[in-house]
Amino acid sequence: MKMSRDTLGLAAEYAVASELCRRNIYAQLTLGHLKRTDLLILGEQNKMLRIEVKGKQGREWPNCTGIYGENVFLVFVDFAGKDECERPDFYILTVQDWIHYVGGQIAETTAKRPEKHIELDEHNVPIFVTEVNASGKPYRGMGVRPAQIKQHKEQWGKIVQAMGHIE
Repeated sequence: MKMSRDTLGLAAEYAVASELCRRNIYAQLTLGHLKRTDLLILGEQNKMLRIEVKGKQGREWPNCTGIYGENVFLVFVDFAGKDECERPDFYILTVQDWIHYVGGQIAETTAKRPEKHIELDEHNVPIFVTEVNASGKPYRGMGVRPAQIKQHKEQWGKIVQAMGHIE
């Protein structure tokens, strides 16, 4: 059964919160649609990290705008091909991982299609300068497929380490 977009987002956020709690990391969901943080986690010495969560049930996470700043992580949750009793797949990226991924995608795309001009803005959002949307503005964000980020699968240690825990 296919989930609605809102339900998919919530399912992904709760799944990440559950995984973090299983690792003894307190995770608090944030509310609302106008935010760049889905989960807040609090660690030793009141160290706080922000988690952005993207869920999918199709072949890719569409229009990903990435992350920026310090103490921020991006967790991709993949429900594709899973039934309701199966655990989804998780891919954990740091800001540096995101920048590396996007840089590689930009290089690959422009090598194949030199007429495309893609820039990374100050918030690490890929901007397709030569492609515009229906409102005439450059297209922002890019799709991400699991095979492109497979090296980040189940890399919960990145968050555990950032929180000062010992695995």
